Amino acid sequence: MSADFPTIIDADTQSGIQAYRVAQIQRRLAEADCPAIVLFDPVHIRYATGTRNMQVWTMHNICRYAVIFASGEMVLFELNSSAHLSRDYVADIRPSLTTDFMAVGNRGPEMGRRWAASMISLLQEKGISTRKLAIDRADLTLVLESQRQSLQLLEGQSIMEQARAIKSFDEIEVLRRSLQTCEQSVAEMREKLKPGMREADALALFVDGSIQRGGEYPETRLLTTGPRTNPWFQETSGRIIEDGDLLAFDTDMIGPMGYYNDISRSWVVGDKRPTDDQRRLYSLAFEQMQHNTELLKPGTGFLEYSDKAYQLPEECVPNRYADVAHGCGLGVEYPFIWYREDEEWGAYDGVFEENMVVCIECYVGEIGGHEGVKLEQPVWLSADGPVVLSEYPFELDYL
Repeated sequence: MSADFPTIIDADTQSGIQAYRVAQIQRRLAEADCPAIVLFDPVHIRYATGTRNMQVWTMHNICRYAVIFASGEMVLFELNSSAHLSRDYVADIRPSLTTDFMAVGNRGPEMGRRWAASMISLLQEKGISTRKLAIDRADLTLVLESQRQSLQLLEGQSIMEQARAIKSFDEIEVLRRSLQTCEQSVAEMREKLKPGMREADALALFVDGSIQRGGEYPETRLLTTGPRTNPWFQETSGRIIEDGDLLAFDTDMIGPMGYYNDISRSWVVGDKRPTDDQRRLYSLAFEQMQHNTELLKPGTGFLEYSDKAYQLPEECVPNRYADVAHGCGLGVEYPFIWYREDEEWGAYDGVFEENMVVCIECYVGEIGGHEGVKLEQPVWLSADGPVVLSEYPFELDYL
């Protein structure tokens, strides 16, 4: 299928979600006093239009884009060969222009001039007198040629991130249902997983199960075992899993309707009971998870949250995870909550808002230690407090 479809919800609910998303973008455009935004990021295009087209390929080949107006109907610029994919979802579809060197070679500047001229013409067609246009991302040739034609490109990434951050109730429910397909796949992987298999075999079981249930693709390969669980962010390998190994993974799966199925779990593979050291690591990670989940509530500042977050033992701080928490929707989203130790790399303040969905990230592994434990769960910030969306169990008998 070319676009989102009601595999886990009915068509009316899907239509309502799409209308909500467009309204979110239009509200942010009005607040920014900007008449329109052009979207190149395939995830943003999907959020705004509900359509998809070779999502991973178009992340590194700039060939389709959409223009969303503060008022009025959107326009989707699509590859000539792919226009038929979105006709049931967007009324106005036009041929796209690209400056990508792979596609146009040394004609990039020419295509950039044509692109800028087409955007100026589109604004005039819609009765917009200004030449201001927000943009989420673009290559340098396109930007330079736009400047030469006095098309004023404005930063639009913040518009999209803030729009995506606040979910409707229907979105939260669909995210929950998408997540259930991921959890079913994790359970199936665990049932089939045995010592003697490779890490790659375990990952393949999970990905296969997810795709069979309507999932689309994993964004990472973060499933490791034994000594490869510490430090974190080592990618899945051909290592043979031994009886008693600790397995740790992060699903990072784009599930049905494009929602990001993002949970992490760890457990001991085989018939052996967890060692005292494995129990200790797991207990620390679980305590971190519970503490940081309970802290989440609307109105809390991002930096305040970092200050109050669980304090890892000193020997685990150097191997800390990349963030304390992050937004979750069609991928990793705003906000991104840094550890205070990393604030020089971009930590920023803000406020958690009602109906955000935030993933709590936990990793515990000592410097020079044999193994590490990774846990993660998505949490809805409801008016009544944090609501955990993941139903996959933790290893409470390890505590």
